[in-house]
Amino acid sequence: MTGFGRGETTADDRTWIAEVRTVNHRYLDQRVQLPRPFAGLEERVKKLVARHQDRGRVEVSLQVRGEALSETVLNVNMDLARQYYDCLARLGEEFDLSNGNGRSPVGLSHMLTLRDLITQEEQRPDLDREWPLARQALSRALAECDQMRSVEGQALKEELLGRLDRFARILETIEAKIPEILFQRQNELRQRIEKLLGSMDIDPMRLAQETAIMADKCDVTEETVRLHSHIDQFRHFLELDEPVGRRLDFLLQEFLREVNTLASKISNSEIAHLSVEMKNEIEKLREQIQNIE
Repeated sequence: MTGFGRGETTADDRTWIAEVRTVNHRYLDQRVQLPRPFAGLEERVKKLVARHQDRGRVEVSLQVRGEALSETVLNVNMDLARQYYDCLARLGEEFDLSNGNGRSPVGLSHMLTLRDLITQEEQRPDLDREWPLARQALSRALAECDQMRSVEGQALKEELLGRLDRFARILETIEAKIPEILFQRQNELRQRIEKLLGSMDIDPMRLAQETAIMADKCDVTEETVRLHSHIDQFRHFLELDEPVGRRLDFLLQEFLREVNTLASKISNSEIAHLSVEMKNEIEKLREQIQNIE
């Protein structure tokens, strides 16, 4: 499910800001953005996110503000600077580069052009010290995101239950029509036999046997019982306070299997139309299930 959360924590002139965005995805896919000096916190961030979410694409952004946390530090190599100065001073004396005033021609502008005199050093922050602050900001963002997703989840639950009720009503309609369909087929069978045999007497026992065989082939009691059981399971899973998306997805596959079997057993245009409606509801349920953990 989609969601957004933001958290902020301030301590010791430093402020950590966390933002979390989630969108639908079949698996848990985390993308973490951290300031370069704090890249070592990525695994801790992922573990904390995994405690809140099992599925979905999660984008996490963590930023830190504070003057004491500059990324680089400049260092001057004084020993090397003295050697450069002495060399430049000797050159000036050797080639009389003092311009007649007797002073050394070596200035700061000359020194700044020399290699390796000033170096940059990456600052290495104390990750164990910074993590509690970052974790607090991230936890707040995750909690806010969870709340938003919970509201969406409740709306999604109502949508799923509504479609499940429509599916159940279609199934009840089919069950109510089955006795009438079997009765019509018995009459059709009797009329065909009478037409073929003409004036010959029909053995009632034989006719009863054929009717029983036909009725057995068209019996969908097993399929309807399973579908009712699946509907009850579906409702039960929606009430659980745990990830059920994969179980619901598997259950819908069983829904479709039973509907296909039911439609193949009863070759009737009206039942075929109702079966198509049931498959349509299953497909809509499956689309929504992809949004559930």
